[in-house]
Amino acid sequence: MMWQGIDKRRFPRANYPCKVVVLTSDLRQTFSTHTENIGVGGVCIILSKELPRFCFVEILLYLKDGGTPIECNGRIVWAIRRDANFDVGVEFIDIKETDRARIERIVEECLRI
Repeated sequence: MMWQGIDKRRFPRANYPCKVVVLTSDLRQTFSTHTENIGVGGVCIILSKELPRFCFVEILLYLKDGGTPIECNGRIVWAIRRDANFDVGVEFIDIKETDRARIERIVEECLRI
C-alpha cells in the first residue's frame, strides 16, 4: 500500500519505477533496488534495510528513457517501515542540470497521463 498523506514537497513526484543502485560510503553497503516515485528534488526508493537520516549516499539511477544512468550524490531525509522493507526518501545533492531536466521531462509526462 502506498502512502496517501498530504504531499508537502516543493517539487511534484511521479510514480515511476526504475532501477537504482545506492552506495553508502560510511556503511560500505550497496543496494540494487527500484524507485517508488521520482521528482527533480529527489527519489523514494524501496530498501530492505533502514539507513540513518542524513546519511550521504551515491546514486546510480537508470531511467527508462534509453539515456545513460544518472550519477549523483544524495542524502537520506526520511525512512518509513513498510512490511519487511523501508520506503526511503533521498534528496539529490549535486545532480547535473541536464539530468535534472531529464527527470523533469519524465515527471511531466507521467503526470500528464
